[in-house]
Order: sequence, then structure tokens, then C-alpha cells
Amino acid sequence: MKTAHRKTIKQFVNHLLTWRPKHRYASIGYIWFRKIFVTACVLTILFFSLNWVFPLPDKVEYSTIITDSKGEVVHAFLTHDEKWRMKTELEEISPLLRKTIIEKEDKYFYSHPGINALAIGRAFVKNIFRWKRTSGASTITMQVARGLEPKSRTYFNKIIEMFRALQLEWKYNKNEILQLYLNLVPYGGNIEGVKSASILYFKKNPDHLSLAEITALSIIPNRPSSLVMGKHNDRIVQERNRWLQRFAKDKVFTQKEIADALSEPLTATRGTVPRLIPHLAWKLRQQGGDIIKTNIELNTQLKTEKLVADYARILTLKNIRNAAVIIVDNQTHKVITYVGSANFRDTIDAGQVNGAKAIRQPGSTLKPLLYGLCIDQGLMTPKAIITDVAVNYNGYAPENYDKQFNGYVTMEYALEHSLNIPAVKGLQWLGKDPFIDKLAVCHFQQIKKDQRKLGLSMILGGCGATLEELTGLYAVFANNGRYIPPKYTQEAFEEPGQGERILSAAATFMINEILSKVNRPDFPLNWQSTEHMPKIAWKTGTSYGRRDAWSIGYNRKYTVGVWTGNFSAQGIPELSGANIATPLLFKIFNTIDYDSDEQWFTQPKDCDMRMVCSETGLPPGANCQHTVSDYFIPLISTSQLCDNLQEVAISADGKSSYCKTCQPADGYKKKLYRIVSADMQRYYEERHIAYEKMPPHNPACERVFKEGGPAITSPRNGSEYFISKKHPEPLQLSCNVGNDVHKVYWYINNQFYKAGDAHNRQFFIPEEGPVKISCTDDKGRNRDIWIRVKYIDL
Repeated sequence: MKTAHRKTIKQFVNHLLTWRPKHRYASIGYIWFRKIFVTACVLTILFFSLNWVFPLPDKVEYSTIITDSKGEVVHAFLTHDEKWRMKTELEEISPLLRKTIIEKEDKYFYSHPGINALAIGRAFVKNIFRWKRTSGASTITMQVARGLEPKSRTYFNKIIEMFRALQLEWKYNKNEILQLYLNLVPYGGNIEGVKSASILYFKKNPDHLSLAEITALSIIPNRPSSLVMGKHNDRIVQERNRWLQRFAKDKVFTQKEIADALSEPLTATRGTVPRLIPHLAWKLRQQGGDIIKTNIELNTQLKTEKLVADYARILTLKNIRNAAVIIVDNQTHKVITYVGSANFRDTIDAGQVNGAKAIRQPGSTLKPLLYGLCIDQGLMTPKAIITDVAVNYNGYAPENYDKQFNGYVTMEYALEHSLNIPAVKGLQWLGKDPFIDKLAVCHFQQIKKDQRKLGLSMILGGCGATLEELTGLYAVFANNGRYIPPKYTQEAFEEPGQGERILSAAATFMINEILSKVNRPDFPLNWQSTEHMPKIAWKTGTSYGRRDAWSIGYNRKYTVGVWTGNFSAQGIPELSGANIATPLLFKIFNTIDYDSDEQWFTQPKDCDMRMVCSETGLPPGANCQHTVSDYFIPLISTSQLCDNLQEVAISADGKSSYCKTCQPADGYKKKLYRIVSADMQRYYEERHIAYEKMPPHNPACERVFKEGGPAITSPRNGSEYFISKKHPEPLQLSCNVGNDVHKVYWYINNQFYKAGDAHNRQFFIPEEGPVKISCTDDKGRNRDIWIRVKYIDL
């Protein structure tokens, strides 16, 4: 307040206290007015002083309650003092409930300041003349004060109660005070609040109570020990009817409403609090809050729980004991079903473990995202050719699931068959960090945390992820390439978000087309019928050691994530995503989207089609003979022309080839040859697959002795190898050479070791320390690498 204002108020108060009226009667009135004014000021100052010294103890601990998408309570937790004290929200106080409570407890609730002076006076006179307490004068506000600060019934405590009532009226409006009253009113035992009583006695929310039920609940707090619901229902009905007749007499309700209430039977007894969606309830409770509103659709939740429990019962015959499922509505991005285990109450198989949020190895489930990102970077298209042959990345040599190689494969074939080596190559081309960055945007917490430790093996499951994260990731493919975090709870203000762009619409569409094909090896052999199953796209995954089996599917309506396995991380030989997790996925889709004719994803404008060479997946060059149609992204996908077939000058007898340096003026001919890389040459040689080889280069050419030396593929240059002292295992020597090389010579630390065929593998046991390895081909070209060897006790 400004100084000028303070002076003005001070002058007014001084004038009021010193001014004297001239007329005698006016002077008497003024004296009384001044006394009342001074008294009011003193009382006001006293109230605010006491309010500051003795603040209102209005911190109420409520039971945490979990509701479903319709607002029905599906789970609740006791308070720390072991009370069922569920918070009743303002919108749950129906006009009927409000009207009944106020008429019975405090008719003048909306007109008094927290204390009803007339009622206090009346009660005081009755109690004095009858020498005992026969009439109370507690308003609803005073009852709230008593509930916040319970004390024995004495006149002094009554004064404290009235002071607290004034504090309540000062701090809260009438509706908030009524809400506090309905939250604190006792109903016997450990039940407090009308919502707790409504759910425990009538199994419904308070805004669904009838007049008879409300009246029955309203009389119990006055006699909680002698009017126990379920034990004294006859007494409660008598008292209820007495109050209903009083309401009729006072014309509070219509005769029809009273008659219906009087005829309504009372069969209520104390029940139990719902214990549904236990895993999600415990997860959300950690976030805090009195009322946590989930998006769970209870009907779908219960159906899915039944499917999971029945399916897990069958799996126990294979020693597989648990499963978890999450269902996301793709239109609203809400989590409508959350099943953390087959049976929460199963103590033998750790049913209380939440398999939906447990960090597990994701197997091959990250491959669709990788290929989508490679498409967006112009590194691949569905028909792009990748070599599926043995590779080694600094000591890491990935293998396919069946430990076989497939040679040339398309990207879509690699994804359909979940081949490992093409996926590792794709991650090597894309780069680990850009891939992890996208996963971080999709809230993969463990992967983000372990970013520096992860290598190329992460694309095969060498990382940690949860079913929550993976289901949210696959919803990206159902949402045009955008990531919108799955919504577990109802937000106060839900704004439609566009989400974070993870993939282009074109790349998303291509992945959807690949994953929706049914002629795939991961289609479960024991699936009985797909006649009425909706069209879905799905991907399976099996972790290392067969500890986890995944199957995640989606269409325009839903994204469903399924995990099966054991919480003990026990590996099971029969466990696989295709044969164990996918049948459950199909059962769920058949239940929640049975016989759906929902339109499939449409091809976006930035996705086009073109003809490509079937042998490379590149736009056809001059010599391409076979073409196929392929999707591509204009200005993104590579426009490099195929040069798989090249015209080569060869000698007249066809025994040697010429480069431009050594090509003679005449006496040669030209012929088309398919360019076969060194790794594919080895692949063909090891499997004795015939192919047309380009003749060896002209041995008289000077260039042959300068270029094209052998490439040592094992061991890896600069790597460190640890070898057991007790059981030393030899290291492999292998190299890639041109098709004009027939023999190579190996040297260890500049000492000759062994000579052999160019495509044969050799083995040796190295000495400890730095080791130099040299390889020389039969043309005299040499290549050196260095490795370090350590012997350890194993």
C-alpha cells in the first residue's frame, strides 16, 4: 500500500475515534456504533493473528484410486493410516446427493458463515434446562473441522471447532467445504467419505446413488457402531424411512420420489475394493495423485486378460509360464489395455512382476525402424540387393538365425525373413548414433542410457527395451511415421498433437507393405484360422538364448504388443516369436477387431514406383536384362544406374582379360561379365556354385602388380584378442582376393607360416603381445595388419 493511502486511512480512523456529534441521542448511538466497530476490528485482528499462529490443518491424505476410461474405480490403495478415504470430486456431487445431505445435516449451510448462532443458542438452552446434551448445533463446516482435527467433546474444544469453521469459510467456498465433508464423514471401521462407502457398499460411484441409498448412507455417520451396513440393514431401513417421511413432510422431494425410495430394498453389505489392472495401477501410483484416470477400456482389458491367462496355461506344458500385452488405440494414442503378467496373484511364477515395463532383449523387433531409416537416407529401397554372406566387423561376426547364408537378397526379403547379416550391414551404413537418436526420441530409456556401450549387435537385440517402448515404436508405423507417446492417463486438457517425425510417410508405407505379407516364414505353423482375422502388419523377435519371444502387430485401429517368456530369464528351446508370441497376437486381433474391413494404409504422394534391375535393385543400365517394379522416394532414393554387367576385353582364346592400360590394338574380343564382389566369390567357391568368372588379368600388365592386393578379413586389423591359457583356441586366417589369384602366402611376425589356396582358411595359435600378420598373393602383392593378443586365466 502506498504512503498516501496509509495516511488517508489513518486520518479516517482518527477522525472516527475523536469526532463527537452535537445531539445527545445521536451521541449515544455513535458510542454504541464505535464500540461495535472497535470490537469488530479487535476480533478481526485476533482472528487473523490466531489464523497465522494456528494454521488450518487441512492436509488430507486420500486413498489413491485408479479409474478406467468411463470413470469407474478399478483399483484403489489404502492410506498410510489404513483408511479407505477416496476423494469425491466436485462433479461427482450430484444435485440429489447435495440436496439430501444439506436437508438432513444443515439446512442453512449456504447462508451461515460456518457457525449457526441460532442453532447454538437453541442447543445451549436445551442442554442447560435438561442438564445433558440433547441437541447439537454443528454445521457441516464444523463437522469438517472436527474431521480434520478430531478432539473429545468438551465446551472448550467446541470453541476451537467454531474457530476452525471460520478458518474453513475464509479459505474455501461452500462447494469445496461440502466436498471436504463428503470426503471425511465416517462410515464405521476404516471407511471414510461417501465415495468409499458408495463403492464398498453399493459398488458404484456416488453420482449414481439413488435417493434411498443416499439417505441410508447419510444416517450411518451419526451411529456408526449400531448401524453397520450388512449387519443392521433392518434398523437402517427404519431410520432411512423416517427421514424420507420427514423429507416428504417438508416437501423436499416429490411424492413419487419418496414413494420409490420407501419401496427400495436395502441388500447392501460391505464388499471389497476392485483390484483390476494391478500392474498398471502400481506403476501409476508411483507417479502420485489422489485420482488417476486411465484410458483403460475395461471390457477389452478383461477379454485380453482372459486370453493371456488361458494361453499361458497351455504354454506351461512347454515350461513357458508368462506373457504380457499392451494395446494402443491408434486414433487416440491411448493405452486401452495393459496386462503385465498372466496372473498377478501367481506367487509361484512371479506374477507380480510387470513384464510390460521389464527391460528385456528385443531380438529382431528393431529391424523395421532401421530399414525405414535406411530408405529415408537413400541407402535402400525394398528391391535393393544386399549380400548375405560372412562378415566381420572388428571381431564381431554376426550370424543368421539358422546359421546359414543366402547370398544375394533384397531388402524386403531380408526383413520378411528377419536375416541378421543384412540388418547389421544396414546399421553399419546408417550409423549407430543416428539410429539411437531416433530411439531416444521414442523414449527408449535404457538404450539412451547405454548409448556409448552399444555396438552393431544392438540391431539383433544386444540392447535393452521394454514392451511399453516397443509398442509405442510400432504405433509410429500406424501413424504415418510420427511418434506420439502412448497415453496411459487422461490429460486435463488434451490437445491433438502432431508428434515427432521419425520416418517419412513413404518409408512408413513401404515397411507396412512388407510387414503385412502373410507368405512369411514367421507365420505361425500352428495357427488354425485366419478367415475372419483383420489385415495386420507384424514383426516377431526372439532374444539371444531364447529367453524372450516378441510379436508386435498393428493396423489402422490398434497396435498390439505381445511378450512371452519367463521372468526368471530361463531359456526355452521351443520359445520363438513366430511360434509362441504370434498366435497370441492373432487371437487378440481376432477378439478386438474381428472380421474388420477397415481400409488399409494408402500410398502417399511422396512414394512412387519405378523399374529397377532385378540383380541390383538399381535403375537399369545399358546392359540390364531383367527388371522388376519397386517403390522409391523421388530425389531421395539413389539414381545411380546399374553397372552389374560390364563389357570386358579378353584375349582371343578367352584365357586373359585386358584393362585399358594393356589392351592390345587388335586380336581381342569383348564380352559381358557380371561383376562379383570378393565376398560373393568366396561364398560361391565354398558352396561350389558355378558362375561365369572373368578371365585372369593380363599377367604382362604392369598395373596388376601395383593394385588389387589381398584384403585380410580375419583377424581384424587393430583388434585385441583374449585367449585362454588352459584351452587356447586358434585364430583364423582368411582373406579376399581377386579372381586372378590362386595362391596366397601367410607370414607371422615376418616369419613364413603357411601357403595355401586363396579361398581356404588357415588357423594358428599366436604368441602374446603385438602380432604382425602378412598375406602375399601369387602376384607378389602384399597386405600387413597388426593385432594384440593377451592370455588370461579361464
